[in-house]
Amino acid sequence: MNERPYHHGDLRQTLLDAAADVIEESGPAAVSLRNLARRVGVSHAAPAHHFGDLAGLMTALATEGYARLADAVEAVSPVHDLQEAGVAYVSFALAERARFEVMFRPELLHRDDPALQAAQARAMETLRAAVAEWSRAYGGDEEATRVAAWSLVHGFATLWLQGVVPAGLGTDPSAAARAVTGVLTRAE
Repeated sequence: MNERPYHHGDLRQTLLDAAADVIEESGPAAVSLRNLARRVGVSHAAPAHHFGDLAGLMTALATEGYARLADAVEAVSPVHDLQEAGVAYVSFALAERARFEVMFRPELLHRDDPALQAAQARAMETLRAAVAEWSRAYGGDEEATRVAAWSLVHGFATLWLQGVVPAGLGTDPSAAARAVTGVLTRAE
């Protein structure tokens, strides 16, 4: 019998991307390892081999999300521009909707996963750095400012994704995010 070994390329990433597609189409509840295997054309055991279980897959997806969020915020120039960091956060959420939806759903994740914790810490540090710079320049409680800024951009991104942002803010999410974050970042 002449059997050729099956080679899928980067199956782990293929499964993560397929999970993201399912989440964007139908939400996180629609993801199952069995359906992902069928979707990418591999055995039912293949996803479990890479992730262990569904929470492992979701954890890997969230870990990617936090890393990509950190990359987006770190790319802001100047590095500590709080308003532009907020716009980068919103842009990330809109571009990476599936990962964004999973990142903040701890019931779906292995919260004690070291890679997840490291990625979360890095993302939070990039946001903290932007707030710290702004707080030094304009005063105010850094922790309260960090939570206010995060709440503002996270809430705005969520509202935009749900299609409930008032039409008066226009159709350009970056411009709308800049207008909304400008309310917080204007010094008195």
